[in-house]
Amino acid sequence: MIKKSFAPIPAELDKIGRKIVDAAYIIHKNLGPGLLEKVYELCFCHELTKRGLTYQRQKDIPIIYDGLQFDEGLRLDVLVEEQVICELKALENVNPVWEAQVLSHLKLTNKRLGYLINFNVVNIGHGIKRFVL
Repeated sequence: MIKKSFAPIPAELDKIGRKIVDAAYIIHKNLGPGLLEKVYELCFCHELTKRGLTYQRQKDIPIIYDGLQFDEGLRLDVLVEEQVICELKALENVNPVWEAQVLSHLKLTNKRLGYLINFNVVNIGHGIKRFVL
């Protein structure tokens, strides 16, 4: 078996990631579980702004293949600083397809860092998953 080795992510990207996780913790501390995903998304973006981060919400992702661009409705929840993908969830049952969704978005956008954040958990530490490509 051949093991791939990846370069560590740059310190600045890691710093952005820490701010993202902090924002998620604060939101969960203040709101807890049980709200709609849209509520968490709005509050998450507000917390990002408070931390000096820029973001884009509900960003469309084109699929480029064989020299063609397909706009088939792929959309990521929040893109932070044009570098970090954040997929937000507020569901009781974890679905493995969410991880595939984050990985697909990272690959299609050539980004290295992504987070899957599920706010519908008792302990937000169990609701945050980090992905690095």
